[in-house]
Amino acid sequence: MIVINIDKAKSIGHDMRRAARAQEFAPYDEAIAKQIPGQAEGAEAARQAIREKYAAIQTAIDAAATPDEIKAALE
Repeated sequence: MIVINIDKAKSIGHDMRRAARAQEFAPYDEAIAKQIPGQAEGAEAARQAIREKYAAIQTAIDAAATPDEIKAALE
């Protein structure tokens, strides 16, 4: 019988979430860093949407009781 450590599974899920979030942030980081006129505001709005998306995923992972729920949160 295989026993899954749910806390470890959640930790792995959070690592995967952070990596995916970083990839989505990357295109907007340059626009904000360079303060490209007309793009900085749009980039920050897009970054906020990404933050909200991944905050919801984080909440779902934290509430997960099974590995399948963690997988579902990451999809």
